[in-house]
Amino acid sequence: MAGFWRRGDVRLALIIIVLLAVVVVLYVRADGLRLPSLNSDSQPGFYKVEQFVDGDTISVNMNGGTEIIRMIGVDTPETHRPNTPVQCYGTNAAEYTKSLIGTHSVRLEADPLNTNRDRYNRLLRYVYLPDGTLLESKLISEGYGFAYTSFPMVKASEFQALEDGAKQAGRGLWGACQITTLPNGIRQTNSAD
Repeated sequence: MAGFWRRGDVRLALIIIVLLAVVVVLYVRADGLRLPSLNSDSQPGFYKVEQFVDGDTISVNMNGGTEIIRMIGVDTPETHRPNTPVQCYGTNAAEYTKSLIGTHSVRLEADPLNTNRDRYNRLLRYVYLPDGTLLESKLISEGYGFAYTSFPMVKASEFQALEDGAKQAGRGLWGACQITTLPNGIRQTNSAD
């Protein structure tokens, strides 16, 4: 049997065993001997929602701190802007966002064409539900918000097509509200009063 293993084969086998041992030790240290969970709420990249600010803004617990997340590509009617009344369908949009997320954590994704933060220092992110649904797509397609495509982003044409479908079908704010376009191109709904 001694002739079966050549000196080079033994060294290679030892190197492989040592590397496997290092990988196992690093895995055990990093994961605390826990097996990966099938529950997506606890997987890396998912963050617990701490507060629902309005239809297009949430705050999440990110690595022990709170980050305000402004959803990329959607603009829902206002509910909390200073000196602005609650707008038509604003409360509906906020409640719809809250109902879709529920108590689940969300996955956040940056857009390679967009900036990391907006002028209010909020993180700009696509927000995915645990089942993989893109929240912005749901808000736009169901008429809870406008496609907000005045900034570069990879999903601009997709979001515009979803808005066109909601508008043609009269879904949500498209059938319930008076819509005006401001000189800067931002659209808004009338007051909810």
